[in-house]
Amino acid sequence: MRLAMVVHRFGLEIRGGAELHCRLIAELLSRNHEVEIVTTCAKDYLTWANAYPAGLDNVNGLPVWRFPVRRPRDLDRFARLQQRVFYRDHSDAEADAWLNAQGPLSPAMRDWIGRYKDNFDYWICYSYRYWTTYHAMQVATGKGVLVPTAEADPAIDVPMFRSIFQDSRAIVFNTAEERDMILDRSDSHDVPSDIIGVGIQEPSRTQELSHSSDPARFRREFEIEEPFFLYIGRIDSNKGCNQLFNYHLRAAERAEENGQKPRLLVLIGHPVIPIPDHPSVCHIGAVDEQQKFDALAAASFLVMPSFYESLSMVLLEAWALSKPVLVNAHCEVLRGQVERSNGGLYYANNNMFMESLNLLMNDRRLREACGKSGRKYFEGNYQWPIIEQQWERLLGILEKKGQLRSRELKLAQSRRRCENFLKELYQVSQWFLLERWSYPPPPFPLARRMRS
Repeated sequence: MRLAMVVHRFGLEIRGGAELHCRLIAELLSRNHEVEIVTTCAKDYLTWANAYPAGLDNVNGLPVWRFPVRRPRDLDRFARLQQRVFYRDHSDAEADAWLNAQGPLSPAMRDWIGRYKDNFDYWICYSYRYWTTYHAMQVATGKGVLVPTAEADPAIDVPMFRSIFQDSRAIVFNTAEERDMILDRSDSHDVPSDIIGVGIQEPSRTQELSHSSDPARFRREFEIEEPFFLYIGRIDSNKGCNQLFNYHLRAAERAEENGQKPRLLVLIGHPVIPIPDHPSVCHIGAVDEQQKFDALAAASFLVMPSFYESLSMVLLEAWALSKPVLVNAHCEVLRGQVERSNGGLYYANNNMFMESLNLLMNDRRLREACGKSGRKYFEGNYQWPIIEQQWERLLGILEKKGQLRSRELKLAQSRRRCENFLKELYQVSQWFLLERWSYPPPPFPLARRMRS
């Protein structure tokens, strides 16, 4: 098959989110199919400023078509429009204006997809809420496969998105929670769908993570000797980091009151919000992949405080290294993953956070049991051979449905031709038997042949 994969930004520098998800799946599918990427020239997810040159690029052997973004995102205007669309009654025009402000706005991409729609068997589009995916799904009607990467935030209830779910050729969900949420809100139960995850490294890499990660190397490099728990990701209020800081500082204060040393929280990632200046918080900043896995191997457990996730890849990375996790119970996706895997604990308030923190830091047997269960869950659901099999099965089903649809269309066309012929035959026979000497024949080829 020839597959186009549409995503709002794309590059080796982008190491998380739907963008990484898209790249890993594209590399996987390129083993058996012709895969091309359709994206913008943007690198920064806040401004969508053009950073890559427009035209044909190549990333890890994948052809990448890049199209310019018409204008950078006006964050103030976007925030005002989003407030109205999310929380007030609004018109279709206001929803369109919000989507344009959301971006990345690239009419050149939309026009190119319309021009070459039939050159590809399917258009696999990532992240329903972006301008690029919304318009790609509309232009590629009948060929669009949607990977929504949806979170339980107000965007999912914006009415304009209902049509792209209902008109999808198929929908690929990350988790059962995401599936249930989307089907309930969009009434797209009749659309073919499947739950397919993603692996955690490039499919071409086969080295076992537990053999390549080195906790001692991380501790030497960053001079961290004491036990710690780890956060990896964008340090942002949208990721629940404000609440994490509040809960952690309260736990540190209680520990000091009891004459104990507070537990150390290590942060990896780019900060969007201020980081507390406290001895129990250590911000390392951005790291490479090897350093990230070394950090996971050295940590007692991973904490994921986000309220909104469709699939947390860093949870999978932790479980691949047999590390337990602590997640926000208010995120149904994270809680569901922990409940299915038994790979950690979750908290719903400050007291639960402190109790869970103490349990995971103090109880080695609990950490090992949760880590072992998490590893088993990862191996049973997120290994590349399993994911490849799931994608190939879905594409095979779509191909069979497409062949069946083609046969049905041909049968319908043949049926219409037969009906037209019988109708013509009846009218001509009436003319021939009753009125052939008084009136000219009906304007049908059969009648003209009979007159002659």
